[in-house]
Amino acid sequence: MLAPRKVKHRKWQKGRSKGIEIRATDLAFGSYGLKAMGTHWLSARQLEAARRVIIRYLRKGGKVWIRLFPDKPITTKGSEMPMGGGKGSPDHYAFPVRPGRMIFEVEGLREDVAKEALRQAASKLPVATKFVKV
Repeated sequence: MLAPRKVKHRKWQKGRSKGIEIRATDLAFGSYGLKAMGTHWLSARQLEAARRVIIRYLRKGGKVWIRLFPDKPITTKGSEMPMGGGKGSPDHYAFPVRPGRMIFEVEGLREDVAKEALRQAASKLPVATKFVKV
């Protein structure tokens, strides 16, 4: 799964996702893409599951680009912990996606094949998505 080798701060504050995305909103590498239409944290596990669905559907044809990288550390405290005791330890990494962000791009296959592959990948993600083409 995707995870940074090194981070400047081990624990981040939660933050708030507001507004629409201004970066990575257009197709830059492939002919077809999957664009986020909502706000959510995409975990590395969810991205990997979606990527594997696309790769399995393409069967050695075409190329896939992942347009985001989960670098936000998400912390959790142990189960049945009492209140207090500070912030939990880093558990996994996520990417806070905003509306308009391109998630995946594919190239080198027919439109109907790309559409089906990205539709199956979208079912693995917790955010509403849209199929886009050049």
